[in-house]
Amino acid sequence: MAELAVFEEQRSRLWGIAYRITGSVADAEDAVQEAWLRWQALPDGEAADPRAYLTTVVSRICYDQLGSARARREAYVGPWLPEPVVADAAGPAAPAPPDPAERVTLDESVGIALLTVLERLTPAERTAFILHDVFAVSFPEIAEVVGRTPESVRQLASRARRRVRAEAPRRSVDRTEHRRAVDTFLAAVMGGDLEGLLEVLDPEVVWRSDGGGKITAARRPVLGGDKVARYAHGLMRGFDPGTMRVVVREVNGAPGLVFTDVASGQRAVFGFTVHRGRITEIDAVVNPDKLRHLDPGRL
Repeated sequence: MAELAVFEEQRSRLWGIAYRITGSVADAEDAVQEAWLRWQALPDGEAADPRAYLTTVVSRICYDQLGSARARREAYVGPWLPEPVVADAAGPAAPAPPDPAERVTLDESVGIALLTVLERLTPAERTAFILHDVFAVSFPEIAEVVGRTPESVRQLASRARRRVRAEAPRRSVDRTEHRRAVDTFLAAVMGGDLEGLLEVLDPEVVWRSDGGGKITAARRPVLGGDKVARYAHGLMRGFDPGTMRVVVREVNGAPGLVFTDVASGQRAVFGFTVHRGRITEIDAVVNPDKLRHLDPGRL
């Protein structure tokens, strides 16, 4: 049996690959668990390069998942957003969390907005892009995952890269700027300050809500500063400070918001894209199925 310690050294990286390919915390955890079972069954010393072997195994598992996942998402009610990853702290000095699901970095590849763009790629394009451009896996290794030639994989990654560059939202890499915009948004919605909302929202801001048909949410994206401000303002009219709580948390590697109704246990997670001090995209996940992995006590 292959050594447990060797697998544990790779667990965080494997989870990061799986989450970016699938956009699902549950699917990522399942893929890593399946990779672990296969690793356990492997005779000791069978894998000359454990890192490469495990990368191929978990990537192939996720690649196979994408086909059935795409069919489910085509029948999904309303916009589909990835399951959010929420960490405890959102300050500049946030400690490194112990769970692999919370070790997502502040790089663009894990942002909700970009993961949504990756949904428009084919499974092969998405897998090739994530493995090569994010995790520096070689084309011959990726070819083993997707069943193509290395040259074909190179073309897949190139097509995916062009599309990502064309469609990915512009975003600030300044953490302070991002946090300031989120704080301003929160103060404005909680204070019923419509003008304050309009100031922090980009004129072409996009609001996407993922309720999955289980929670009331906008079935189509809300477009434009005025409409988004009024939509957010309307939502907050139902906010009851006696039963509801809102906190700033790390959402996919950047400051976001978590709303919790302590009476019903319902939650909502908001991810933000910020550019030049203004919010350009808001992604609100309210589908309870996508928030099961969150620990209410820590939120």
